[in-house]
Amino acid sequence: MRLKRRTKTYPWDPADGLDTDEERIAYLDAALEADDPLLVAAVLDDIARSKGMEDVVAEAGLVIRGSGEPSTNGTPELETLLKVVRALGFRLRAASTTAAGGP
Repeated sequence: MRLKRRTKTYPWDPADGLDTDEERIAYLDAALEADDPLLVAAVLDDIARSKGMEDVVAEAGLVIRGSGEPSTNGTPELETLLKVVRALGFRLRAASTTAAGGP
């Protein structure tokens, strides 16, 4: 019996590939399109880590828990998300989901 070769895997962190604001914005836009608040929170975490979590947390005025993560008590509230977005140097904009902006 021949044994299968094992595939070697390596840890991957999306924050490692986010080097420019253009990449970060595209990543956040994709998450916002998914309409999943937990995904948006995870993407904001990735982006904050790519820019330096400590600086972003300080700029946003958040409190760090013992785990080293910002305290949000589960799903981040809109106020917290907006603080993080501002601390990242971004702003959120609305766009129509219908063609030509109609109803």
